[in-house]
Amino acid sequence: MAKSSADDGELRRACEAAIEDPKQRVVMALRVAKSQGILGKSSKLGRQMAKPRVLALSIAGDDVVFPAAKSKGQRTMAFLRVLKYSTGGVLELAKLYKLKHLSKVEVVTNDPSGCTFTLGFDNLRSQSVAPPQWTMRNIDDRNRLLLSILNICKDVLGRLPKVVGIDVVEMALWAKENTPPVSAQNKVRDGGPVASAVTETELKVNVEKELVSQAEEEDMEALLGTYVMGIGEAEEFSERLKRELQALEAANVHAILESEPLMDEVLQGLEAATSCVEDMDEWLGIFNVKLRHMREDIASIETRNNNLEMQSVNNKSLIEELDKLLEGLRVPSEYAASLTGGSFDEARMLQNVEACEWLTSALRGLEVPNLDPSYANMRAVKEKRAELEKLKSTFVRRASEFLRNYFASLVDFMISDKSYFSQRGQLKRPDHADLRYKCRTYARLLQHLKSLDKNCLGPLRKAYCSSLNLLLRREAREFANELRASTKASRNPTVWLEGSAGSGQNVNATDTSTVSDAYAKMLTIFIPLLVDESSFFAHFMCFEVPTLVPPGGVVNGNKTGYDDDDDLGIMDIDENDSKSGKNSVELAALNKSLKDLLDGIQDDFYAVVDWAYKIDPLRCISMHGITERYLSGQKADAAGFVRDLLRDLESRISMQFNRFVDEACHQIERNERNVRQMGVLSYIPRFATLATRMEQYIQGQSRDLVDQAYTKFVSIMFATLEKIAQTDPKYADIFLFENYAAFQNSLYDLANIVPTLAKFYHQASEAYEQACTRHISMIIYYQFERLFQFARRIEDLMFTVAPEEIPFQLGLSKMDLRKMLKSSLSGVDKSIAAMYKKLQKNLTSEELLPSLWDKCKKEFLDKYESFAQLVAKIYPTETIPSVAEMRDLLASM
Repeated sequence: MAKSSADDGELRRACEAAIEDPKQRVVMALRVAKSQGILGKSSKLGRQMAKPRVLALSIAGDDVVFPAAKSKGQRTMAFLRVLKYSTGGVLELAKLYKLKHLSKVEVVTNDPSGCTFTLGFDNLRSQSVAPPQWTMRNIDDRNRLLLSILNICKDVLGRLPKVVGIDVVEMALWAKENTPPVSAQNKVRDGGPVASAVTETELKVNVEKELVSQAEEEDMEALLGTYVMGIGEAEEFSERLKRELQALEAANVHAILESEPLMDEVLQGLEAATSCVEDMDEWLGIFNVKLRHMREDIASIETRNNNLEMQSVNNKSLIEELDKLLEGLRVPSEYAASLTGGSFDEARMLQNVEACEWLTSALRGLEVPNLDPSYANMRAVKEKRAELEKLKSTFVRRASEFLRNYFASLVDFMISDKSYFSQRGQLKRPDHADLRYKCRTYARLLQHLKSLDKNCLGPLRKAYCSSLNLLLRREAREFANELRASTKASRNPTVWLEGSAGSGQNVNATDTSTVSDAYAKMLTIFIPLLVDESSFFAHFMCFEVPTLVPPGGVVNGNKTGYDDDDDLGIMDIDENDSKSGKNSVELAALNKSLKDLLDGIQDDFYAVVDWAYKIDPLRCISMHGITERYLSGQKADAAGFVRDLLRDLESRISMQFNRFVDEACHQIERNERNVRQMGVLSYIPRFATLATRMEQYIQGQSRDLVDQAYTKFVSIMFATLEKIAQTDPKYADIFLFENYAAFQNSLYDLANIVPTLAKFYHQASEAYEQACTRHISMIIYYQFERLFQFARRIEDLMFTVAPEEIPFQLGLSKMDLRKMLKSSLSGVDKSIAAMYKKLQKNLTSEELLPSLWDKCKKEFLDKYESFAQLVAKIYPTETIPSVAEMRDLLASM
């Protein structure tokens, strides 16, 4: 098929570029003119209404549109695309039709050239709108396009649309003349191309068979039947028509040649028209160039206008932003006056605080998170930041200097007025309400100073601690001195367990409860005061730690005595300052400052403790309990120094009490230096008195302190007792059981309620039993030595000699037995009486004799019973006094 200028490779490539789908392949592309017809009316073609378009046939799929593809069951889709020219002359997609919906192809009869046709699709939304009319440049382009559409519909879709207004014979003849043998490439599944040749005969047959509907074929047969020419084949008929056509053309040429003058006239007109057309084409080219230049100029002007408009909008926004920035950089005159030279009087504090708030917000507004980073490096911003920093340093320096002087002047005023302190005959409770009220005036200022410069708080805290420390130490010293002077109490003896003091020493101590009451009063007054001062200092000086005592709270079950709580009446400037978590760095700094604030006040507490110890050492027990109770109540993080103070007091009290215990132990140990000790030692009953007094003083957690003293006392007492007993072994057992018995008798009541003393009570009981057993055994063996020696010899031989052979051993015969019984048991009542007298002879505690004699009789009967069993076993024929007779004899004594 011959190509025309309307269908070339460049146009197809432009169409493929506009489609932008690599799977789509353009088979044919033709330039056409589009016009709109009127439904139901004959429409005339108007050149002024025609629009240039390009019709492109494209296929998508695995195969080229030929019967070979269809026979393999492969799917191929065909499309008719309408493309239009954009402003720059570039093709762009305007409409897409699927050929499977093509139902009708109709040539418009009103166009004499036959180049105009319409395509009807069955899927159009509105069938009431006339389809567009497409006008080709010539009949060849029309036939080429329609023939390609029909072939694709036949091969891809397996059906043909309805064809109206086209001479089928003329189409067949055109196909025969203009369609050379072509080869189409089909893609098989393995990707290799297969060429299938379409011959002229096949194409003609296809055209003849496919371009004629059934009704038209019947009409043609009827028409041909009217000719009686004996024509049986289409080729012969076609040849005849050709010959007749040639004859007609020859006749027309002859007629034309006869009208030569007319032809010359026509040629001259054509030449003139050609000249005009060429001139018009040249003018149109010039106008086209000018129009193109005008379009370029208009586009450039529009671009510049857009840029100018955007620049105007940006400049307006920039001016607004710069105005805002300048407004933020401006320093109000009233704030500048307050920051650089304003007064810090109470009446001016509101203005100073407002100036601080403005300065803080202004500095934060110049920081990068709050300021656009593009502004941060501007010279004006840098200069304004430097100016604000200078204002800040000036204000911080002035405020710090004022506050340091203010704190010192407040404390100096209070110290110079003696009515603030305790005086002779009058105990004065320290009252810092006025001091705190005046300090609260500057609490807000301190918070702003912290937000402006944290480093300035260090010197301020030291100045406040130094000033207030003088006041607190003066108050504690005056209060402690007057407290000791106003407390009347007789001094108790410190020598409780001295052995050489004589029996006439008065160990009934006087009442010294006023001493411990005085110490408790000292703690009751000053511990809440120190806690409140610590809490106020932590808040006032902006430490980020939890509160010590809630406002109006209770410390250790006692009212603090101060109605002014530590709420400074201010809110946190920065919400991070109110976090509840512990800040170890802040807590360490607070404890260091509290040490500066309260250091030295412990000396006055130590003086009260030492004074109480000198009056009554046992009062250390009650003071230890009081201190422990206060210590257990200090749980807040900011009360670190108060806890340390109470721990130091507790250690001081424990040290003084241990000093008393050590001195008492030395008094006990001095007993062993005497030449000889008989009877109950003096420290045994005195310890009972001491323990009873100590139990009366126990308060709270002082039980451990007392139990440790008990342990040390009793250990030394028992060790000293054993050492004294060893100096005279003859009377050691008597000395031991008499003292152990006295220890048990004196501590019987206390042992029932004090576990530590109960343990030593049982230890003394065991030692008493052992000493009694040894002493009784010695008395029994002394009176009946031969009797029990004989029994012991028999027991020893029974391990190596049979019982029946023992009577034949030397010294153990029956005769020896009778001699021993005669010497030991003749006058047994006298021997028992002598045993009783010996038990009574060296005993100083007569109340122990009945129990000792009962033990002695029981022990003797047990030994005699075992002797009688040995005699019955070894000497069965010998008779001795029975155990019952001996028991009756002892009972009668």
